[in-house]
Amino acid sequence: MLMRREQNRTDQRARIVEAARRLFARDGVDEVTMAQVGAEAGVARATVFNHFGSKHALVEAITEDVIAYYDGMLRNALADTVTPTTTLVRALFETMGAGIEEDRRFYRGVFREIAKVRLGLDEGGVGQRAGAAAIELLVKLLARGQQRGELSRAYRAEDLASAFDSLVNGTITHWLYGDAAEPLRERMGRAAEVFLGEVAVGPAVGRRPLPTLAPRRARRRRSRHAGDEPGGPPCTRPPMIPSIR
Repeated sequence: MLMRREQNRTDQRARIVEAARRLFARDGVDEVTMAQVGAEAGVARATVFNHFGSKHALVEAITEDVIAYYDGMLRNALADTVTPTTTLVRALFETMGAGIEEDRRFYRGVFREIAKVRLGLDEGGVGQRAGAAAIELLVKLLARGQQRGELSRAYRAEDLASAFDSLVNGTITHWLYGDAAEPLRERMGRAAEVFLGEVAVGPAVGRRPLPTLAPRRARRRRSRHAGDEPGGPPCTRPPMIPSIR
């Protein structure tokens, strides 16, 4: 009975997060109320507050979910001990671009709010802690590339991670709020070459097939309430890390 109750609570929390994602994508974070989130998820407003004490806490939960996916990408990259680091870096840019491009409406609606969480405006918060753990993985990946002689040692791995972060976020921001006529994946591909053009070591070689770094996506129960049409944003989507600082 206790396990069933805990599972129901977990499922309920997931429904609330998915409902918030749909509403934030459609209307923007500022325009959505907690009561609307509850109605979309099929629960009472008080239940939403029971899981998340504020709208900011909801955004932070979504941010944590996004970072968890990115964390999985980095762990997959670290687990690949055969593929050159330069190819893994290209795969990270490609996979992140694909995730944003697939769910552009959602990220356009919440990217700024997620970025605030990731920039550490709430020191010690869930989002900030998750982001710190993710950047540690990125530093390890880049440091390994330096040890292998695949990336320049003229820079600290921490500085390379910061440059990676800034380039990723700048490219995504311009695509989300500027001209999106060109696929984001193409822009991210060029951004990867900008990054590697400064730090990759050795003669240029032909492009290798990119490995699949996307982690398995947990399948979540869809809401059966209004706004959950077949054409709506899927529960199993590839989130993207908006910032890892």
